[in-house]
Amino acid sequence: MWFKNLKVFRLSPTWQPSTEEFETLLQKQAFQAGQFSSEPLNLGWAPFFDEEGTLIHKVGRHYLVKLLVEKKLLPASVINQFAKAKALEVEEQQGYKVGRKQMKEIKEDVTAVLRTKAFSIYRETRVWFDLDNHWMIVDAGASSKSDEVIGTLAKVLDPLPILSYMTEQSPTSSMTSWLLDETAPDSFTIDQDTELKSMTDSRISVRYANHSPEHDELSKHITAGKTCTRLAMTWNDRVSFVLNDAGDIRRITPLDVLAESRENLNSDDAIEHFDAEMTLMFGELNALLNDLTDALGGEKKQ
Repeated sequence: MWFKNLKVFRLSPTWQPSTEEFETLLQKQAFQAGQFSSEPLNLGWAPFFDEEGTLIHKVGRHYLVKLLVEKKLLPASVINQFAKAKALEVEEQQGYKVGRKQMKEIKEDVTAVLRTKAFSIYRETRVWFDLDNHWMIVDAGASSKSDEVIGTLAKVLDPLPILSYMTEQSPTSSMTSWLLDETAPDSFTIDQDTELKSMTDSRISVRYANHSPEHDELSKHITAGKTCTRLAMTWNDRVSFVLNDAGDIRRITPLDVLAESRENLNSDDAIEHFDAEMTLMFGELNALLNDLTDALGGEKKQ
């Protein structure tokens, strides 16, 4: 149930919509099955729980929403095959070969027809809005997915109340210093998953998995111009995660110290159990984000 990956953004403190106001806005971009235009993806907000029917699931001062993405399985090789056959038909009819512009139009027409017959695959991206602490968190490991979320929100929110989350110190320089100094920031420990990359050639990298490199070995890599771009850490013996050079928090895992709290979330109602689990997650991840922000020198003013 917990978010596995955090793409972190700030919300404007003045953005405080009611559930009804936000729901009305999101309905303008509600998911419509099969609504494909020239775009390869069909995106829209879907009910967070089908049984509730609303796009927003509210837990206290937190809103949870879900972006549903439909993609047609339409390989380029299939498009080219049908386009080539269609081009031959056109050539026979007009008596001369199709040109580049005409071939492009044929491909577009063929793609539009094939898309209506292609199979669909679906994926979901969960988003958490924290109105009190002004966070917007996207449960995604790839920037492309958070871009989809922001792009879809931009169609209904004007002005867009989303700001970048930036710290005074870059994650890369901080992680490199922690490794070099063999000192983790307060409330954190360093775990056995590290990646170093060359500052001049990103293809050159060194990865340590389930293994802590020797300090002398690390020093040689850093002296040679490599910096830390990925570091596994644990916060207060409660949550483990991996921090990367973009400031993304990945592979979040609540640890055994939280097991007792989670076991006490007894309810026969699935949604009530979910809400209790989310309330636990909200509290833990908010505290983690605050401590991590302090460890990175504090947040930059925007």
